[in-house]
Amino acid sequence: MSYIVSWSGGKESCLALYQALEKGYQISRLVNFVSAEFHRVSFHGTEPKLIQLQSQAIGIPLLQKEARRDEYGADFKETVRSLIPGGVEGMVFGDIYSQLHLDWVEGVCNELGIEVVEPLWGRSTEEVLDSLIDNGFEAIIVSARADLISEDWLGRRVDRAFAEYLKGKDIDPCGEKGEYHTIVVDGPIFQRRIEITETRTIARDGYWFLDTVSYKLSQ
Repeated sequence: MSYIVSWSGGKESCLALYQALEKGYQISRLVNFVSAEFHRVSFHGTEPKLIQLQSQAIGIPLLQKEARRDEYGADFKETVRSLIPGGVEGMVFGDIYSQLHLDWVEGVCNELGIEVVEPLWGRSTEEVLDSLIDNGFEAIIVSARADLISEDWLGRRVDRAFAEYLKGKDIDPCGEKGEYHTIVVDGPIFQRRIEITETRTIARDGYWFLDTVSYKLSQ
């Protein structure tokens, strides 16, 4: 029997995977959804191929599927249901305090007959961010609200300097209200580091987005 991970490629899903592994969960698959409309990871704006490279770098297989905006729930359930015959008994999520999302995933997983695992649930977002930094994860900022976070931070690492920058601002430390999103390129569960070698900035709908033009796995 094994568990799968709801995978965005960002810091919370990565930290949730890390802590699930530490607790002894056997992880068989990362499950990632890409917007059928924009062909990018929803909200993060990450290119699907970069998520595939993460899977290679970590060494856990990836199941990547497109999801329609108006049919996300149905697409999610269909994808997860397809993995259950292979022995999946639960799914790991990176929620921290969103009761609305917790209720949704519990409803879906109860319907599918699998367990919900929430390693980060109930912790303060300050503690979660500290844990990410203390454990050596390299999370790069790939999108941010232009009215809250300076363009200068796009493409930079989430570190102590960024945590200090957020203090005193109306920003959740982990960006749980959509203030910013990340892609993790290295850390204790990575066998190889992802090197992002060329980027450009795109401004759209009040957000900065980091377009990763080229990237590779380190030797």
